[in-house]
Amino acid sequence: MSVELPFAPVDSIIRRNAGGLRVSAEATEELTRRIQSRGAELAVDAAAQADNDGRKTLMAADFGVENVPEKDALEVPIAPVDRIARLEIDDRYRVAMDARIALASILEDEGDDIAAAAASLAKHAGRRTIKAADVEVYFQLQQYVE
Repeated sequence: MSVELPFAPVDSIIRRNAGGLRVSAEATEELTRRIQSRGAELAVDAAAQADNDGRKTLMAADFGVENVPEKDALEVPIAPVDRIARLEIDDRYRVAMDARIALASILEDEGDDIAAAAASLAKHAGRRTIKAADVEVYFQLQQYVE
């Protein structure tokens, strides 16, 4: 899977949760890949919902979002989110603008959660830098929570 999401906005997300810690480039890259993968998974589920409703356009409600935020309030850019949504779904689907914004909002919220946890893991390890391993450990731990 190619990386569609630029690193800069994800770096901003991880840094706002770093709490004074440094952030390695590898941590940003790992979080970017994970966020993008999650977005593609969510789009597959949204496409199934649209199919059930007899539609070919993904809507915000297909992502479980009722109140779509303003796109200017988000760090994650909308154009790459459209490409992410299309990574694993058929070309016959369209992705409505509100669905793109909804997906960007979900990915940003999840990115914040992951970044905050990675910062905690780095602090727990006695490091002053968040590393890719902190992001990876977060996902390893999540399999025990679910």
